[in-house]
Amino acid sequence: MRNLVYYISLSIDGFIAGPNDEVDFYPGSDEYMRWMKTDYPDALPTHMRRHFGIDNAPNRNFDTIVMGRRTYDPALKLGITSPYAHLRQYVFSRTLEPQDPTVTIVKGDVVETVRALKREESALDIYLAGGGELAGQLLDEIDRLVVKLYPVVAGAGRTAFGSRFSPTNFNLDNVKTFSGGNAVLYYSRVR
Repeated sequence: MRNLVYYISLSIDGFIAGPNDEVDFYPGSDEYMRWMKTDYPDALPTHMRRHFGIDNAPNRNFDTIVMGRRTYDPALKLGITSPYAHLRQYVFSRTLEPQDPTVTIVKGDVVETVRALKREESALDIYLAGGGELAGQLLDEIDRLVVKLYPVVAGAGRTAFGSRFSPTNFNLDNVKTFSGGNAVLYYSRVR
């Protein structure tokens, strides 16, 4: 069985985005950006991979992405209907109609859909891109966290796991730090 990995950006005070879904306040050094392009090229949207000159980089970690409507919407606003064309894409939304044949819109049970994806045979994992409400619904299914901690306080915004109280333990497996103050924390679920 493969893992569901929540690969997420987080401010020091625990927000994944600002109150109006802002994410442009996250700082990153050149060293940190090199790490993202080298270690997690598959987690970058296809248009960003082209921008960084890594559009042909093999998928190292993921072959499938799951995301909520709020995570998908910024691409739609840019006219991009298939933001992760290098991955199988699933968007969970009760109201969104299909926008692209390469993106599966799931209106049904979030947990059952992810459990079915986890049972598939694959050497690569499933990328949970967010948002926080979806991550909260899938908390019991998350096997690993890759938390990209940014050296900034947002003050307010969207939380990483929504608003449901559900204490869940993870082991801290590794920490990687970068010039400029960025850090990546690797966690695995306590089973």
